[in-house]
Amino acid sequence: MNKIETFNQSLFLWINAGDSTPSRAINTAIVLADDLIYLIPVLLLVLWLWGDGAGRNQALKACLITLLALGVNQVIGLVWQHPRPFMIGLGHTWLPHVADSSFPSDHMTVFAGIGLTLLFGGAYRLAAAILVTGFVVAWTRVFLGLHFPLDMVGAVVVAGAAYAVVAPLWRMAGGTLTNLAEKLYRTVFAHPIASGWVRR
Repeated sequence: MNKIETFNQSLFLWINAGDSTPSRAINTAIVLADDLIYLIPVLLLVLWLWGDGAGRNQALKACLITLLALGVNQVIGLVWQHPRPFMIGLGHTWLPHVADSSFPSDHMTVFAGIGLTLLFGGAYRLAAAILVTGFVVAWTRVFLGLHFPLDMVGAVVVAGAAYAVVAPLWRMAGGTLTNLAEKLYRTVFAHPIASGWVRR
């Protein structure tokens, strides 16, 4: 474990922005690290409101997988508290953050959960875009001193495990859950659907 931690910290220090890093790079990284995550709910809403049955099925499945993965993250954080770099005085921190467990990264878990679901569902281009964006967010959050690199690797592993758990269950019940969700949606959004603003 010591060798892994040493490697993790060394890789962190290589990526982490230092005193000589231009302020423009820091400010750009802050925007990317904080704001790109909001693209995910927008994407899921687009897939649901204007997508076909397959898109809605994928959106609902991706939500479930990601929520499960985030729940697992919480359990890991309770069982094993891994300090963030600034909690042990390592490197430079350029963005304020609560001093909670760093492993795994919730941000990367969200991108990995959505991206892997779409990837294995055949939406290759969209999945690639999400996973690349997730990599950018992961890099910037290490760059700004909030996470270690292996926090990001752990997030992908957790998201992959959540997918492996949900996928076989989804094959059995996913269609039924999607149909129920669509019925509720058509009741709540009856007026926008009738007006042609969103897809039935």
